[in-house]
Amino acid sequence: MVALSGRTYRVVCGTAFASLCIIVLTGALVRLTGSGLGCTDWPRCNETKFVDISTSHTFIEQANRLFTGVVSFSVIAAVLMSHRRTPRRRDLIILAWGLVVGVLAQIVIGGIVVLTGLNPYANMAHFLVSLILIACSYILYQRSAGFSTNAWKRSIGKGLERLTIGYLLASIVAIVAGTVVTATGPHAGDENAVRFGFELESVVRVHSVSVLIAIGLLLFIALRAWSTMRETDFFDSVQTCLFVAGMQAIVGYAQYFTDVPVTLVAIHIVGAVSFFVASLRLIVQPNTSA
Repeated sequence: MVALSGRTYRVVCGTAFASLCIIVLTGALVRLTGSGLGCTDWPRCNETKFVDISTSHTFIEQANRLFTGVVSFSVIAAVLMSHRRTPRRRDLIILAWGLVVGVLAQIVIGGIVVLTGLNPYANMAHFLVSLILIACSYILYQRSAGFSTNAWKRSIGKGLERLTIGYLLASIVAIVAGTVVTATGPHAGDENAVRFGFELESVVRVHSVSVLIAIGLLLFIALRAWSTMRETDFFDSVQTCLFVAGMQAIVGYAQYFTDVPVTLVAIHIVGAVSFFVASLRLIVQPNTSA
């Protein structure tokens, strides 16, 4: 068996992480172009063709499905090579296998989304499981380079630790609330797709409040860390989060006041992934004791 260096394995993990981020965007393009039911069957595109690119909608939906193959290949590579990495590490093997389980779950959820006519709950699950996979792949990528999900606790103290956990929970609530907005609004993947029956303005307000709470906690963390941690990776991560969160808020309000144009919604989805990864960076810090 050929051994694999840690540096080479990190490239493999980075590829898996990138592909899992990209497929969120391709999935978003399916919804934003109304191509959610471009393929009406699963795993085939329709009753007559396994692969169909005869219309723009089928082409977009088919491209998203085919990109799943790229994701699957990168995840399988991460698993196989985790067993060949030198030195072999159990934590990396477990995280890599977690990606396989998540991708298999996504394939099943994707089928449910199509077969239920873009059920909003299934669509929400599809996006949120994607974020779980991104989190898993990001932690795998960083831990393969000596970053730890425990080092941050040793460096910031109990007070900031509690605030950081509170912020992470608030950011998750904000993201989930954002998926409810999408499932209520006009970009549900098809003009005939089932949507939540909520008042759009009401769910937007809930989402906005949740975002403001998260940003408020982040600002408080920044103020607490300003005097003693300005030169640390943790403080750099806080600043990055503040920048991304601020840009997200601006785009969010802009899309609301301009009747949610497709371009701004796409930017907002990319921003949501960036915001999520930036938040993860708060708890994945260099492991100075390694």
